[in-house]
Amino acid sequence: MSERLTLPVLPLRDMVLFPGVTAPIGAGRPATLRAIEAALKHPSRRVFAVAQRENVDAVTPASLYGMGTIARIGQVQRGLGGVQLMLNGDARAVALQYRETDGYLEADLREAEELPPLNAEDAAFVALYRETRQRAAELGQKSGLPEEVVKQVLEGVTDAGRFADLVAGYLEVKAPERQALLETLAVEERLRRVLVHIQRQIGVIDAQEEIKSQVQEELGERQREMLLREQLKAIRKELGEEDEGSEVAELRKRLAELELPEAARKEVERELARLERANRDSMEAQVIRTYLETMAELPWGTRADESLDLKRAAEILEQDHYGLKDVKDQVLEFLAVRQLRQREAPSAAPKEPAPEEGRRPQGNEDDKQKGHILLFVGPPGVGKTSIAKSIARAMGRPYVRISLGGARDEADIRGHRRTYVGAMPGRIIQGMKQAGAKNPVFLLDEVDKLGVSFQGDPAAALLEVLDPAQNDSFTDHYLGVPFDLSEVLFIATANFPQSIPGPLVDRMEVVNFAGYTEREKLEIAKRYLVPRQLRENGLTVDQLVLTEAALSDIIASYTREAGVRQLEREIGKLGRRVARKIATGEVDRLTVDRLDVEDLIGRPKVHPERKAREDQIGVATGMYYTPVGGDIMFVEASVMKGKGELVLTGQLGDVMKESARAALTYAKSHADLLGIPEEAFNDTDIHVHVPAGAIPKDGPSAGVTMATALVSALSRRPARHDIAMTGEVTLRGRVLPIGGVKEKVLGAVRAGIKTIILPKENEADLQDLPEDVRKWLDVHVAEELGEVLSLALRGARFEEGHLVFEGEAPMEPSLVSKN
Repeated sequence: MSERLTLPVLPLRDMVLFPGVTAPIGAGRPATLRAIEAALKHPSRRVFAVAQRENVDAVTPASLYGMGTIARIGQVQRGLGGVQLMLNGDARAVALQYRETDGYLEADLREAEELPPLNAEDAAFVALYRETRQRAAELGQKSGLPEEVVKQVLEGVTDAGRFADLVAGYLEVKAPERQALLETLAVEERLRRVLVHIQRQIGVIDAQEEIKSQVQEELGERQREMLLREQLKAIRKELGEEDEGSEVAELRKRLAELELPEAARKEVERELARLERANRDSMEAQVIRTYLETMAELPWGTRADESLDLKRAAEILEQDHYGLKDVKDQVLEFLAVRQLRQREAPSAAPKEPAPEEGRRPQGNEDDKQKGHILLFVGPPGVGKTSIAKSIARAMGRPYVRISLGGARDEADIRGHRRTYVGAMPGRIIQGMKQAGAKNPVFLLDEVDKLGVSFQGDPAAALLEVLDPAQNDSFTDHYLGVPFDLSEVLFIATANFPQSIPGPLVDRMEVVNFAGYTEREKLEIAKRYLVPRQLRENGLTVDQLVLTEAALSDIIASYTREAGVRQLEREIGKLGRRVARKIATGEVDRLTVDRLDVEDLIGRPKVHPERKAREDQIGVATGMYYTPVGGDIMFVEASVMKGKGELVLTGQLGDVMKESARAALTYAKSHADLLGIPEEAFNDTDIHVHVPAGAIPKDGPSAGVTMATALVSALSRRPARHDIAMTGEVTLRGRVLPIGGVKEKVLGAVRAGIKTIILPKENEADLQDLPEDVRKWLDVHVAEELGEVLSLALRGARFEEGHLVFEGEAPMEPSLVSKN
């Protein structure tokens, strides 16, 4: 039995070293470097090279195989990332034990003895050995090695076991299979396994050669086909059956008539020259022809004749849409500016052309008219997309719409480069081609729903398109030359502007579309929805008459939305029910009043909040805003025995919870001024609840409402049920401004509340309300929470900065931001 050795361990990743084989190794792991240094200090320079079971950085005894190779370290080259060394395999060895020493692994070893064949002269063994040598030589030659080199290497080894190890060291097999060969101690069995791997690799190489031969044969067929096509082309020319060059000449004529910029003209001429040289039936010619046809179809110098009649434009906008005054005013102002600039053009008559005139393809305008870039923001169904059509009709421009919802590839905007198979222009250039003019109204629908993927960010590609300072030279990847988009009126639409990147929003003029009021919905239904649904359901105006009361009931009890889509669906449903009754002969015509609605389209689906019936202690009325409109909510506060905790329920968000805590802190710090007994906070729990617990709620605008409910509950003074309020509150009692004033106030009006409390800084937002609503409301503005409490709590008033209760003297100090 061989003697026992102790050597440093050199772990190998995805590699097995065989005895008699020399292999280069790269080492960089700290533990491996320490093991190498320990081996180099010993005169024998030996290590135990053993393969890892898995390719991991952290090496443990469990991650190493039990059998490896005793190897000598040859040449060593040190570098920044580690060392490169040559390992010469000496003998197989079995690890009896692994242990960690000085930051590296050591192994107690014993050399493994091979099992020679029982009879080296046995005919079967000799035949196996010879076959292995012959197949190994064949594999070497098929792998591309010179015959002399293969012969020299194989003849240098005569021992059967060493020969099997030598060949195994160069086989392209996975590490576990190499390890199995290393652990096979019987020489005859090892030769047999090596022969199997050799035969398998020879079969793979033969299959590769066969595939290569088939590919070359196929390429030869294509070359032969191309030659035959050229011969056929020559025969047709001799017979006069083909007018060569007529197609190219026609394309050249079309392109010559275009007013192309200089860069585009150079590119077109270059591609025309390539098309004339290319084979007509080749793939290259088809790609060039498609490109040139695309260039010829684009509106390089074609403009649509604009209608600048402001009276007619105003009539069209009013005819197509009810309300939306801000949007209509903006469009009419834009048209007015263009009209004035055109009137000034003849009188200007400069002696020398302005710089922009020199770049303009057409010389019939005094100045290049820059396109506007608008962003329509609002909830679904309020008319963002449809008003873009009306704008195009009012201006007399072509209308183009592309939907960007779900677009995730930059190529959707910029197009594909022509090097790709099936390349095409981006959707911007395709839209310009569809418009046929360089000054269309171009709608980018759902721009807030753009996606991002590994193929690029389409929102980033839109930055150039929607920048008036850059889009006069927009370069599509497919065209490869600048295209002028500066005269396009771009209109983008979005439901959630916070989903649009900031730099993109900065390039657009935002126009907010608020939800329609119930009165506006009623007018829209009478003017547009009912007539359209009568036509779609085959009814006449005499067969179905909807009263205003019926429409108002459908709006209030069957829909809850900012727009009118659900309203139109409900009217359509009612129309179908009536159409069925008329078709079956039940009635000839029908007038639908409010009491008939439930019989036709079912029970009401929406139950809006109504104002409370009476004043209550601890209950205050607030206002909130959602994408489908505004409404009121009740904040309930209750005081009970406990441990001084504040309990918040109703699925409140973090901001609302913070508002409640701020309101409670204010009430505690001003208890004596608010008429709250000192014992109100001793051993008591305060519970604040906002009903509709299934609906998540958040935002700071409920601060004053929570404060009013808390003070009412703690002071035992009832809060008025006929007042609705909104505003953020601070610890010092200041009332801060909030958003969505129009929608919130309209929600309160819908609930039957006439008196409203708003932050002082939101007073200007009241101008957004319809005039009839403003006249009906009683609005109070407040800067301090004391003013809110004086209005909301029964028996309280605010005089000269003091909160005064009926029957009591003014309280000092003031509630105005003092502790």
